[in-house]
Amino acid sequence: MINGFKEFILRGNVIDLAVAVVIGAAFTGIVNTIVGSIFNPLIGALFNAENLSKALPVSIPTTSGATATLYFGAVIAAIIQFLLVAVVVYFALIVPINYLKRVSFKKKEEGTAEVTDAPPTELELLADIRNLLAQRRAE
Repeated sequence: MINGFKEFILRGNVIDLAVAVVIGAAFTGIVNTIVGSIFNPLIGALFNAENLSKALPVSIPTTSGATATLYFGAVIAAIIQFLLVAVVVYFALIVPINYLKRVSFKKKEEGTAEVTDAPPTELELLADIRNLLAQRRAE
């Protein structure tokens, strides 16, 4: 039982996922700071509010005579934050991976790549990335 747990923890996928969660949490902090400190005040200024989370208030009377206030600016801030994360993920992860796939496909078409059923190892992928970066610097 302990050996099975040890094997599970030392598996590459578990470690990779743990690193991804930690990096994702750190990245979320950066995006939250950028949105909260730069974009919210800028857009809030357009709506004459201190920041975006207090912009576009709508007061709704309640049955007890008090009013509840909805802040639609907070929703806009969340949408902006989501879009920023999506843009960074796209340009930092998706674009490079698609480029590597195109290069690999082109090599296979030209017959310069080995055709195997096994996926490339991490070492082979890292070597490909290194070579592509070196090639980009040389251009």
